[in-house]
Amino acid sequence: MKKISLLGSTGSIGVNTLDVVERNPESFQILAMSAGSNVDLFAEQIRKFKPRVVALFDTQKISTLKEQVVDLDVEILSGEEGIFEVATISEVDVVVSGVVGKAGLLPAIEALKAGKNLALANKETLVIAGELVLKEAQKTGSTIIPIDSEHSAIFQALNGEKKERIKKIILTASGGPFRTFSLNEMENIKVKDALNHPNWEMGKKITIDSSTMMNKGLEYIEAKWLFGVETPVEIIVHAQSIIHSMIEFVDTSIIAQLGIPDMRVPIAYALTYPDRFECNLPSLDLATMENLTFEAPDFNRFPCLQLAVDAMEMGQTMPAVLNAANEIAVQAFLDELIPYKDIAELIRMVMHNHIPAKLNELQDVLDADQWAREETKKLITVTH
Repeated sequence: MKKISLLGSTGSIGVNTLDVVERNPESFQILAMSAGSNVDLFAEQIRKFKPRVVALFDTQKISTLKEQVVDLDVEILSGEEGIFEVATISEVDVVVSGVVGKAGLLPAIEALKAGKNLALANKETLVIAGELVLKEAQKTGSTIIPIDSEHSAIFQALNGEKKERIKKIILTASGGPFRTFSLNEMENIKVKDALNHPNWEMGKKITIDSSTMMNKGLEYIEAKWLFGVETPVEIIVHAQSIIHSMIEFVDTSIIAQLGIPDMRVPIAYALTYPDRFECNLPSLDLATMENLTFEAPDFNRFPCLQLAVDAMEMGQTMPAVLNAANEIAVQAFLDELIPYKDIAELIRMVMHNHIPAKLNELQDVLDADQWAREETKKLITVTH
């Protein structure tokens, strides 16, 4: 039985991970888990899965959590140090990182330092500090297993293949809810429109990222770090989200991974790796599939995608700046402080104002991240 530590249990990845665990009680045990501030749901999860150790990031709500689970035998920790402890428990076989945004970076690094295999859904960890994260994994011999459906697809397609045989990675994108919108139509997008993804059920931040295609831009950077910085990555829009990504090899053969658009599938693969367990989920019915379509992305209508590609090419601290500016801009849009079209413009301005610096240590990433957050907030105040 695999013992799991789950970071971000109340988010979309966390809830889906617990669903997979619940369907396979003979294979998995939740030994520890953490959450941000959703006390009520966290208490329900603790009661149901009975972890030995839990941590709540929001220290102000810790007394409320303790009251709700006072009858349970569970160690309750709080704050960032508590999250680190959940990520490094000695008996754990795999740490699942489902924390959203930059907040997932430090717990992931702590898990790798402790020699844990890391099932990584938090793409920002590699986006902002890919080089440092991979060095840490190499030091301890830890394996990073991607949970993102696209990177899981690539990981599976590469199983047993050598990297030098890859001609290119073909990263698929749904195109989001505005794939067919004109530039004029994109002028008047509201929050409720952007939160209505055609294929996937996800958290608010990643759903907005999908609509701007920044999510695919971040996945482009993540793919570069996971599968080789020099490996060409082509982004192709595949609206049906059935082919999750492809690999073209040097002999022009293409291997694709297909499956239903359900995050529980790549989560189950990450938890069972290097094995595969029977998964009680619907199968893809190819006979009922309509035509599978492919088209090139439109970088003019989705400028966030180009900004991400540019950030990776510039390297150093620029991806961290891109990510931080995006997090602040997306939240400002969700709070209805800025219009939709200004998400990309704010990121562009912040990147323009930044001079990339070399990443020698983790503090360099954190400094760049903090600068970009403050710069984005300042620009929002000045321009809106």
